[in-house]
Amino acid sequence: MFSRKLTKSIAVGAAAIAVAGGSYGIVSATSSSGSTASSSSSAPSSSSSAAPSSGSAGGSGGTGSNARSGPAAGGAAGTVASVSTSGFTLTTSAGQKVTIKEASSTTYQKQTSRASASAITTGENVLVLGTTDSTTVTATQVIVQPASSGSPATSAQVVPFQKGAPSTSKQVGEIPADYSQGSGTIVSGTAANKATEAALAAYPGAIVDRVVKLSNGEYEVHYIGVNWPHHVFVNQDYKVVGAD
Repeated sequence: MFSRKLTKSIAVGAAAIAVAGGSYGIVSATSSSGSTASSSSSAPSSSSSAAPSSGSAGGSGGTGSNARSGPAAGGAAGTVASVSTSGFTLTTSAGQKVTIKEASSTTYQKQTSRASASAITTGENVLVLGTTDSTTVTATQVIVQPASSGSPATSAQVVPFQKGAPSTSKQVGEIPADYSQGSGTIVSGTAANKATEAALAAYPGAIVDRVVKLSNGEYEVHYIGVNWPHHVFVNQDYKVVGAD
């Protein structure tokens, strides 16, 4: 009897081990399967998190570092239309109306000589550098230019804004190979002023609402108020190399 009990106990123990081993195998498989599912489900998540990053790096509609969240360095050039105690208005060669706000810190220059606010009179051709907010520029510097500046032959390169008309799609000159809209970092100060001045000299008629430094060291000067160009590219020597 003792022998039968012992045999029975051994059999039960073996069955328990077998069940336990079977259970472990099931748990292990489930765990492995769950881990695979988790890993597979995390792949889309990883890819989806990469998408905004890619958009942020410069895809159209992305929120890159050059996304304009407020007024930025820029400017405009044109003919003074009216003068007031707080500033003046100008009309660009493409017909865009711009309001210029002056401040106590605004500096004035007539061609290459230092000047005062009295140099700003109706009919004068001026270049305004400052902070742009839509069609208003708060001037840091106003330069009275020669009457020949912004001649019709030069202005003809710019396509004026026409309500309802589609934007012109073309490229001129050299566009950085790795450029994508939205890439780069907004800059201010001397670099922004020089890039703005160079762009407006080559393509007068628009309002510059920001200047962006690209990864290759060049600048993208962003235009508003015209149907073309929207981006003017200026190299590190502040020479215009292309537009689109």
